[in-house]
Amino acid sequence: METTANVLVGLVAALHVYILVLEMFLWEEAPGRGLSGFDAELARATAPLAANQGLYNGFLAAGLVWGLIAGDPTGHRVQVFFLSCVLVAGVYGGLTANRRILLAQALPGALALGAVLLAR
Repeated sequence: METTANVLVGLVAALHVYILVLEMFLWEEAPGRGLSGFDAELARATAPLAANQGLYNGFLAAGLVWGLIAGDPTGHRVQVFFLSCVLVAGVYGGLTANRRILLAQALPGALALGAVLLAR
């Protein structure tokens, strides 16, 4: 179960690196606009906000990687903390911004968190 948990944590970290790239660097391009659904003008106007969101996603990814490489008990605790952050952010985003966030962010975070807790 520990291997499964580590793979899921790694996938959630990779997802947040991908979101970082979309929000910080590709927000005004087709991939970023596809994520947001914004036209070119609105994408341009909201790019600084998206870059800020992307930076936070990068912090989540960095924390998850830290949890993977740190020895226990620190690594386990760090994984639980950052996956909880991912889950809370995903639920909040799903309820306030776009329901797709529940599936794209909250669900993977919840599955990884469950696996980490079960692997302990």
